[in-house]
Amino acid sequence: MNKICLYSIAALLMLTMTVGAGASRPGMMACLADDSTTTAAKEVHSAQPASIIDEVVWVVGDEPILKSDIESMRMQGEMEGMKWEGNPDCTIPEQLAVQKLFLHQAAIDSIEVTESDISQSIDDQINYWIQLADGSREKLEEYRNMTISQMRQQMHDEFKNRELIQKMRQQLVKDISVSPAEVRKFFERLPEDSIPLVPTTVEVQIITRQPKVSIEEVNRVKDALREYTDRVNRGETTFATMARLYSEDGSARQGGEIGYTPKAALDPTFANVAFNLTDPNKISKIVETEFGFHIIQLIDKRGERINVRHILMKPRVTRDALKLASEQLDSIANDIREGKFTFDEAATFISDDKDTKSNRGLMANALEQEHTRTSKFRMQDLPTEVARAVEGLAVGEISKSFEMINSKGKTVCAIIKLKSRTESHRATITEDFQTMKDVVLAKRREQALNDWVAQKLKNTYVRMNEQYRDCEFQYKGWVK
Repeated sequence: MNKICLYSIAALLMLTMTVGAGASRPGMMACLADDSTTTAAKEVHSAQPASIIDEVVWVVGDEPILKSDIESMRMQGEMEGMKWEGNPDCTIPEQLAVQKLFLHQAAIDSIEVTESDISQSIDDQINYWIQLADGSREKLEEYRNMTISQMRQQMHDEFKNRELIQKMRQQLVKDISVSPAEVRKFFERLPEDSIPLVPTTVEVQIITRQPKVSIEEVNRVKDALREYTDRVNRGETTFATMARLYSEDGSARQGGEIGYTPKAALDPTFANVAFNLTDPNKISKIVETEFGFHIIQLIDKRGERINVRHILMKPRVTRDALKLASEQLDSIANDIREGKFTFDEAATFISDDKDTKSNRGLMANALEQEHTRTSKFRMQDLPTEVARAVEGLAVGEISKSFEMINSKGKTVCAIIKLKSRTESHRATITEDFQTMKDVVLAKRREQALNDWVAQKLKNTYVRMNEQYRDCEFQYKGWVK
């Protein structure tokens, strides 16, 4: 979400409020503003209201909520067709305030997220936008009037907060579980018209081909990385500066720094080179991974974790290369239809998709909340291009080739086969036990989080502008 902020005004408003930690119990916040600062704050609010572009309208703990935050969330919701329950002028700031509670607790509990997690979330979002822009990075950059690298930098803090909130929520409900008996009891008590509707699910097999990158393009990327290395070695600039300017990874905002990361969390090739570095003043050779080409600089090692900077560059594929890969896949699909070999065999021996080829091309859906994987997808959980291709297929049919962005952020060509489709239906305890269990577990977790928010409000400093005090909030503890 883009923020339109006049930071000098926001800073001035923050100076009118002194918020500190209370000593009576952990997590309790106390307002220490005196009468003079309160008067100054009122003068700032009242003086020339037409000239105020932004202002702090809520404070939760020591986290401010700006008027622009609320407007940005409203605009984002309108673009996504979101419908707000109740009055949006009250619902939106309350939702932002709840997020601030989770962020505040994450800081107290020292919850951390890695740069790789943040980078992956940003890449997923950018890849989604690229899909909406007809698969064109150039069209996306033109539409948003900024480069992909600038988008990553702009999105970093917001996506870091998203990851922290998600991790904090998971931490709070990690010990909640339900037994089969509780699931059956819940199901038996449900009125027939309240039994959950199980959405349509599909199983999909996929074969991908990675378009060949020209030697000239690879050499262009390598020459650029060598130039960056030479400039750093000559003392003209720093590695961090070059990473901020040229890296195509989400870590560019931090000067390419990934944070302390275990070896298992890194690409194996990248990890082998990074963990063999010993001199922070030297830059690695060029490293090729599934993500592109890197150069790496050591920052520090702590036991089994390492912190490095890196610059990532991704070679571009030509339209001709994409067309050739697409034609090859259409030819493979025709051979399968003619019975020359099966889709399973082609996926195993021909596909470039390392995540699925060992499973005969069957795509896997990772369910983060349950920490499990399944082969069944709801349509909205499929990659956008795959979902479009599935729409027109009968079970057993194979699609025409299409382009998509894979999990590594690369444009690939693909064909899919619809392995199975289970139409939407009312859940039954015998056939949809896992679905019913998920419903009960979600209700338990949501109730636990609601209880936590209500309790947290009792011990957290909250300040809001007068205009919000008459709102009907979901939680009753905002107005002190």
